Amino acid sequence: MAYFQSKPTAGRHFLQIPGPTNVPDRVLRAMDNPTMDHRGPDFGRMGKALLEKVTAVFKTKGHVVIYPASGTGAWEAALVNTLSPGDRVLMCETGWFAHLWHEMATRLQLVPDYIRTDWRRGADVAAIEAKLREDKTHSIKAVCVVHNETSTGCTSRIDEVRRAMDAAGHPALLLVDTISSLGSIDYRHDEWGVDVTVAGSQKGLMLPPGLSFNAVSEKALKAAETAKLPRAFWDWKPMIAANATGYFPYTPATNMLYALDTAIDMLVAEGLDNVFARHDRHAEATRRAVRHWGFEIQCAEPRHYSSSLTAVRLPEGHSANALRATILEKFNMSLGNGLGQLNDRVFRIGHLGDFGDLQLVGTLGGVEMGLRAAGVPHKAGGVQVAMEYLSGNA
Repeated sequence: MAYFQSKPTAGRHFLQIPGPTNVPDRVLRAMDNPTMDHRGPDFGRMGKALLEKVTAVFKTKGHVVIYPASGTGAWEAALVNTLSPGDRVLMCETGWFAHLWHEMATRLQLVPDYIRTDWRRGADVAAIEAKLREDKTHSIKAVCVVHNETSTGCTSRIDEVRRAMDAAGHPALLLVDTISSLGSIDYRHDEWGVDVTVAGSQKGLMLPPGLSFNAVSEKALKAAETAKLPRAFWDWKPMIAANATGYFPYTPATNMLYALDTAIDMLVAEGLDNVFARHDRHAEATRRAVRHWGFEIQCAEPRHYSSSLTAVRLPEGHSANALRATILEKFNMSLGNGLGQLNDRVFRIGHLGDFGDLQLVGTLGGVEMGLRAAGVPHKAGGVQVAMEYLSGNA
């Protein structure tokens, strides 16, 4: 079966959406190992070592719970383990995925307070602090923030959110979505006082979709003791109890855990700080190319630029979807589409995960050729500008 092309095309497909990302061969080979008995002694040894190892990526000394699910499942787990029906939660609409988390909270019978933005910057820290100061009775039980908004390429400053919460003297939990930032952008669960970190496998962790994560603070575990939202599959308590000996309370995604073990080894071998610097460098090279072409970056606040992806605004009268279709047909490369109010307005270049300089140059080359083929007015030479930056900042 031809999975990728409707017509034969030479060369590999360039998957440059902001996730799922390209899976390294080494990780694919790890998945290809025989499935083991998930109740046997070998699994217990592997599971215990892996659960200890994964904490380094979150920069936590606490528990990390792993589910066989997408990031959406981890969103739900974060909410249902800590909250009760009717609880107020403070959320910031930084883009499409923040909107979806808000939608989930409403469906779970929570009561979101929603801080709206123009989808061109990260969370409004001043507005969060003001809302918390107004809440004299502490009826807001959690603050939910998307660290890196995949739909816009805007990163929120979680350290500043924590400082704002502390300045307001508010006891709310801090819940953070790192689905498109973990393993790509510096993140510190313990240091920033995060109570639940939500993550997924298919982006900076360099795995296929299929695993999701909750890193959990002691404060969040305490909240779980009295939380009243229904939970069964998502319940932390049996997971953490079984994890103590390396096992899971139900059948885990065994071969995905092999992959996770290998991916973490790769991140640690490169060094997390080096991984983040690599992503920063590729993001800056991409932004320089975009500016040279003559386009706006969707993120309008440089302090909030994402190192995982760049969302590019096309001029009025030009279709981002038509450009993406042209690039896919002619050059066998997939780019991210605009979501929600940005549909057909932006395209998104993913530059995260297992990604090097030559892949970036190829990606930007495909975009520039696509702009010409689609008749989108631009200034040629953006790839050269990116190459000059990369070669001078090895």
